[in-house]
Amino acid sequence: MTEPLCTAHTFELGAAVLAEIRALLDQVFEGGFSDQDWDHGLGGVHAFVRDPDGSLVAHGSVIQRRVLHDGRSYRIGYVEAVGVRADRRGQGVGGRVMAALERVIDGAYDAGALSASDEGAPLYRARGWQLWPGGIEALSPGGVVRLPEEDDSTYLRPAAGRALPGPGGPLVFDWRDGDVL
Repeated sequence: MTEPLCTAHTFELGAAVLAEIRALLDQVFEGGFSDQDWDHGLGGVHAFVRDPDGSLVAHGSVIQRRVLHDGRSYRIGYVEAVGVRADRRGQGVGGRVMAALERVIDGAYDAGALSASDEGAPLYRARGWQLWPGGIEALSPGGVVRLPEEDDSTYLRPAAGRALPGPGGPLVFDWRDGDVL
């Protein structure tokens, strides 16, 4: 039997469910999931899977960001806080979470974007996400700053019926506290 997949906007999740999701992410990232990382994953649509016993198995969210490229501002569905419990990795639950988030991207955004860890990149590539070939920058309070550490980890996926931005020039992401991407 396939475990149920739930989707909900942050405002629809109560404090108890949000605490469960945060605990899962703390476990998955072995304490490397900061308060700012948590904040980045809020304010959008969450997708999560529970085991038959009710415990959380996997989570991801998609939030809106603005990206400037080649004189245009794009509305981007940015994927955040994707994690699968260690004992359930390789069983397709991460793909189910991503499929739900991709449906949101297809219906609401120009494209999807994410910053992938080395461990997570194979999942995204297998789902058609493409490594961005250009530079990555952010519009900071002090002006545009280059983010060379993001060059080999930023992936894009076109929304259904749309094309990705062309490779000329950098992607300039909106600013936020903590890790910009």
